[in-house]
Amino acid sequence: MSTTTRHHLNRQRRLAQAQRPAPAPAPVSTPAAASRPAPAPARVTEPAVPRPRREGRALLAVLCLLTLLLGAFAGWAYAETRGLKDDAATSNTALTDAARTSEVKGQAGRAVNALFSYDHADPGAARKAAATYLTGKAVAQHRTLLAPVLAQAEKEKTVVTTTVTDSAVERIDGDRARVLVFADQSSTSTAAKAKDAANYAGAMLAVDLVHRDGRWLISAIDTFGGG
Repeated sequence: MSTTTRHHLNRQRRLAQAQRPAPAPAPVSTPAAASRPAPAPARVTEPAVPRPRREGRALLAVLCLLTLLLGAFAGWAYAETRGLKDDAATSNTALTDAARTSEVKGQAGRAVNALFSYDHADPGAARKAAATYLTGKAVAQHRTLLAPVLAQAEKEKTVVTTTVTDSAVERIDGDRARVLVFADQSSTSTAAKAKDAANYAGAMLAVDLVHRDGRWLISAIDTFGGG
C-alpha cells in the first residue's frame, strides 16, 4: 500500500469520528441521596377539634332545641288563652256592648240607692222601692237586711241615706247580669235622746239582675257575709 493511500484512509476515519455524537455523561449520585427513601404520599386529615370546643357545640345544640320547644309551647299557650278570651267575650256582653253595660249599671245604681235608703217619716217609699226593683229571693233578702233599721226607725226617728259611689258590671249573659256596687251610707237619728246623732259607713255588695218587661230587676243580693 502506498503512503498516499494510507494517508487518505486515516483522514476518512478521523472525519467519521468527528461527526459521531458524544455519549451523554452518566448521572452523578451521592451516597446520602442513594440511601434516602422516597417520600410517602401526603395524607389529608381533618384538623383535631379541641374538647372544650366540642362541648360548646353540644351545649349550643341543646339550647337551640330548648328554644324551639319553648317557642312552640308559648304559641300553643297563646292560642289557648286567646280562645278562652274569645269564648268569654262571646258570652259576656259586658265586654262588647257598651250601651247595654251602661244601662245595667245605671239601673242597678238607682235600685240600690232606693232599696237601702229609709226615712221614718215616709215608710211607704221603702215598700214601693221593694215592689219596684226586687224579684225572686231578693225580696226576702232585702227584708232581712233592712229589719234592724225598721226595728229602730220609729224609736230613733232614723233616716238612712245610701249613695252609690261606684259600680262595675261583672257580666251580662243574655237577660241576666251581675254588678258589683260600692256605696256610702249615712244614718241619722233625730230623736232627742239619741246618743249618736249621725253614723257614716261604706258598703260593698253584688247584685244579680234579670231583665224583665224592659227593666232590670234585682233577683239576688250578696253582701259577702256582711249585714
